[in-house]
Amino acid sequence: MHIQFCGANHEVTGSCHLLTTSKKRILVDCGMFQGGNYSEGKNFDTFPFNAGDIDILIVTHAHLDHVGRIPKLIKEGFHGKIIATKGTCHIMPLVLEDAQHIMTYNHRKFQTPILYSMEDVDKVTELCQGIEYNERVDLGDGETVIFKDAGHIYGSSFLEIEADGKRIGFSGDIGNDNVPILKDTQPLGDVDVLLCESTYGDRIHEASTMRDEIIQKLVTEAAHNGGAIMIPAFSIERTQELLYSLETLATEGKLPQMPIFVDSPLAIKVTKVFKEFPEYYDKEACKKYMQGNDFLQFPRLEMTNTKEESKKINDINPPKMIIAGAGMMNGGRILHHAHRYLSDPKSTLIIVGYQAQGSLGRRLYEGAESVKIFGDEIPVRCTVKAIGALSAHGDQHKLMSWVGTATQAPKKIYYVHGEPHAATALAHKIKQDMGISGFIPEYAETIEV
Repeated sequence: MHIQFCGANHEVTGSCHLLTTSKKRILVDCGMFQGGNYSEGKNFDTFPFNAGDIDILIVTHAHLDHVGRIPKLIKEGFHGKIIATKGTCHIMPLVLEDAQHIMTYNHRKFQTPILYSMEDVDKVTELCQGIEYNERVDLGDGETVIFKDAGHIYGSSFLEIEADGKRIGFSGDIGNDNVPILKDTQPLGDVDVLLCESTYGDRIHEASTMRDEIIQKLVTEAAHNGGAIMIPAFSIERTQELLYSLETLATEGKLPQMPIFVDSPLAIKVTKVFKEFPEYYDKEACKKYMQGNDFLQFPRLEMTNTKEESKKINDINPPKMIIAGAGMMNGGRILHHAHRYLSDPKSTLIIVGYQAQGSLGRRLYEGAESVKIFGDEIPVRCTVKAIGALSAHGDQHKLMSWVGTATQAPKKIYYVHGEPHAATALAHKIKQDMGISGFIPEYAETIEV
């Protein structure tokens, strides 16, 4: 049995891993590289394997950095089965369609290349098979996979694949602790080898119990300043969890009186999917749902779906809050609002998710004094804040505790989906505290299990 690392090595995007057993070739995720032009240019590189030789594609969750190259995989010859949770099967086509529309827009505007067509996206849906959590799925030839709840985003999972007498774990992305709406991450089973994400392997988030308090404090301060509050939020989970917290604060009378806009067609579509699978909710969200409480809608919240509705936000006097994609500010409607308000000292930018190296969000997070948007150099005079407690990824403590839930520790851990300093810090900490050998693989490296 061999594993080849085909993405998310020494970086946080492009997740893709090839498991070759004695019977078949199984690909786990096929994500898009995101960040600056260099990272995104890698999406057009040739795969380090023959797409037509892949028997099965297993998808951990619907974030673009885990599914974004699947249409390219199909375009280059893959015609096997795609297996994911039912929630992921519903959301994945929305994400891919949105990405294709953005690529088409950028091609018309800036002559950038297009990775795949809508016909390729449609084929993803045709090949997709949705399954339940904790269902043991027969892959044929005595090989199986179990999807367990990762608590990262709606429908997200980590995998335990059994083949050739061994168990291999794929973390996908492991969620933060005590997040709104979602259930907690399930315990890790006994696996021989684990591929573990390390996005926040070198840091500790603010306490999740302080989440609403932190949001209230930042939003109140920002509203008091009298400007626009910009929140670049990922359309899956970050937007919905933020709405959940804002609804709670609004119900308790703790939210400043101002209009709030969700300015993201994808987020609006995904929010509708959230309502189709209440069995994914945690106890608190399920209780609200059973009581008829629509916790993703509240007074003064407006969903702006069309371009015309989006443009009208400009006519609304601040203070106002604008929640818009993309989460890393590498595209989407947030750029139009950033172009308008980054130079305003009264306005505030609140970062609530991971910002990949090279992305506009990362440059702003690191204190850039000016940035280029739509060809214009924009001075950054607004306040820039970040909330770690809203991250979709578990921090070092969470990842260590999750690995520790296995009754028998993995013999080896390979750290992926993390920048070098984060992966190294996590590997050293787990080796020191838990005695598990850790390795940080190179791109296209193959190891024997």
